[in-house]
Amino acid sequence: MRKIFLVFLLAIFLVVLHEKILIGIGSFLVVQDIPAKADAAVVLYTGVDIYPRLIEAANLYKQAKAEKVVINGNRKTDILRSLENSGYEAPCKWYAAEIDVLTHLGIAKDHIIAISAEGAYDTISEAKIVGETLLDNGMTNVIITTSKFHSRRARHIWNKMYRGKLIIHVAPAQNDPFNPEAWWKTGRQIRCVLSEYGAWMYYYWIKIVD
Repeated sequence: MRKIFLVFLLAIFLVVLHEKILIGIGSFLVVQDIPAKADAAVVLYTGVDIYPRLIEAANLYKQAKAEKVVINGNRKTDILRSLENSGYEAPCKWYAAEIDVLTHLGIAKDHIIAISAEGAYDTISEAKIVGETLLDNGMTNVIITTSKFHSRRARHIWNKMYRGKLIIHVAPAQNDPFNPEAWWKTGRQIRCVLSEYGAWMYYYWIKIVD
């Protein structure tokens, strides 16, 4: 009976420990550092995840923590450029939807800055294009708004790239559905965590090979 009881206790211990490890894996990815005031809330771009980020930027603006909201996009591939060269014209500007969302949330259009980042394809290239434009516009203190699981890596990359030039803060989107305490229960969130840790590995790999 004692052996059965010990096995039972060990099983419970392993389950609890297993869950704590998983929570730690998810929680490590999420950081927050919101200042009292910044020049702008900079919305990092990525597909359907853009909407929670826009809402977060709008909230920062309305709380007077950011004077402007900066968006970027207009990604282009060689195929899209060839279509444009053949006469294709997009039915609307690349920033139309984002600006509509922001104005709907109460931000004046003249407080929105749209940066065309055609050549951006990941966090590093996006930071390079957007960061240089921020500096050109005299912005030196900014809040990066991004998804929760992406917040630590985004802050790390921006800090490394613009140390001594930009003061970087990060505000993970509160409406982002990522849950660090239960991410392993949802297929999409599992993919987000695996992809994010893979991106960390890639980041350090290119640092080594460069």
